[in-house]
Amino acid sequence: MRTVLVTGASSGIGAACARRLARHGWRVLAGVRRPGDAPEGTEEVLLDVTDAGAIEAAAAGVERLEGLVNNAGIAVAAPLELLPPAELRRQLEVNLVGQLAVTQAFLPAIRGARGRIVFVGSIAGRSALPFLGAYAMSKFALEALSDSLRLELTPDGIAVSIVEPGTIATPIWSKPQPLADALPAEGLARYGPRLEAFRALAAARAAKAAPTDSVVHAVEHALTATRPRTRYLVGRDARLRAAIERLPDRLRDRALQRVLFGPREAP
Repeated sequence: MRTVLVTGASSGIGAACARRLARHGWRVLAGVRRPGDAPEGTEEVLLDVTDAGAIEAAAAGVERLEGLVNNAGIAVAAPLELLPPAELRRQLEVNLVGQLAVTQAFLPAIRGARGRIVFVGSIAGRSALPFLGAYAMSKFALEALSDSLRLELTPDGIAVSIVEPGTIATPIWSKPQPLADALPAEGLARYGPRLEAFRALAAARAAKAAPTDSVVHAVEHALTATRPRTRYLVGRDARLRAAIERLPDRLRDRALQRVLFGPREAP
């Protein structure tokens, strides 16, 4: 039986991936931070990707691993001017450093099985939006991690893919954002109206978000296809933003300003 580890498996994309792979005959190690959070039909692994001890303990019990799905992630939202450096470090620690640390720990088991590594990135790794700069930084860096790792592991026959969803119906965007919700008076005066406009647009887009199944399908293809893709762009929103990013920078900025904040914001 093939074995796969899915990090961040307690909810959203991670839980959906874990359930789908378990139904399709995989032995699924579900990485979760709290006991009892693993999806039914999976084997719970207590794994905080920012905890070196937890990563080491989890890897010690795995001798062979056909798949690793690096999915754990958080989203920090705030204007960059008001973003505390500690919050940026937390964003990068979970979404980037933790992904590499887990990959390093499980690589011997992956190498022994000539397994696959899949990173769950985002279109934000190609297209940075206002107020989500910290999140985009982590996802841009994850693209670089995926590219470098893919080249380094090619001689071992280990395929590395990254999945780039757009707006997906998961809890990550419905969780409270304390930084954006508690701006100081000066910050509220400067950014408040645009933050509210951005929040309203995000809520409207989330209501029409692509189902998690579309991401799960991409992850499964990356794990099982004879020739997996290096990148999987998932969802109409992702394809639209990828197209906008091909525009010259100033034109790209005007297009995004108009979409996000209306014609009055466009210079």
